[in-house]
Amino acid sequence: MTERPIFQPTKEGEVLVKKINVEFTWFSGFSKEQKQKSVESLHKQASKEHNIKHVLEISTKSKTSVGVSASAFNLEMTTKSGLHASVESFYQGSKVFSGGGPYTDIYKKSSLLAKKDERLRTNQELKCFKFFGTTWDLNDHFYDWLYLNALLQNEKISTELMNYQAFSDIEFNPKKSFNCQAYSAALYRSAQERGFNLIEIKDPKKFKKLFPKDKLINFQLELPF
Repeated sequence: MTERPIFQPTKEGEVLVKKINVEFTWFSGFSKEQKQKSVESLHKQASKEHNIKHVLEISTKSKTSVGVSASAFNLEMTTKSGLHASVESFYQGSKVFSGGGPYTDIYKKSSLLAKKDERLRTNQELKCFKFFGTTWDLNDHFYDWLYLNALLQNEKISTELMNYQAFSDIEFNPKKSFNCQAYSAALYRSAQERGFNLIEIKDPKKFKKLFPKDKLINFQLELPF
């Protein structure tokens, strides 16, 4: 047995997304089939224990096409300058370490190559993110900002997300991960249900005002180190 979170959008209250930890049977192995068995087990327990029946797995291991498309590896966006890349590539290429960065050439790499870039595999301290002239502190939710902006540019995907009650990401490890695409998706649905004007979030300052830190989950603060 293991435990993973399900992220449920909220329509009211201070917290925009509710994190629900679910204990379920884990199927070991790295194959897609094993990961999908774990996803199915997680969703069954979420339904049984918490009555959450419509959960979308957001990852490349999802059995649902929109879940795969909504993965940060596949979800793409275009900047004002016309640069087109995945959320993952933009996120990885914007990292600034104590010894260097951002490595913006990563923007032009595939998501897999971006994540595996040797310059990111370092013991140096991650200091912040820099994206087209804007600096983001580690707890400024840069990843969420990227993901939400990408959804705004992908209407078909963002519309389909509204059909689900909650979201999961079987690849998300609460003990190691800094961000979670399932959480970002839940944040988008919550914002839509609350009537937020998301067009404004293209401006980072307006994003931070619309999504204050005390209403968001900071996964870095929850890491066991």
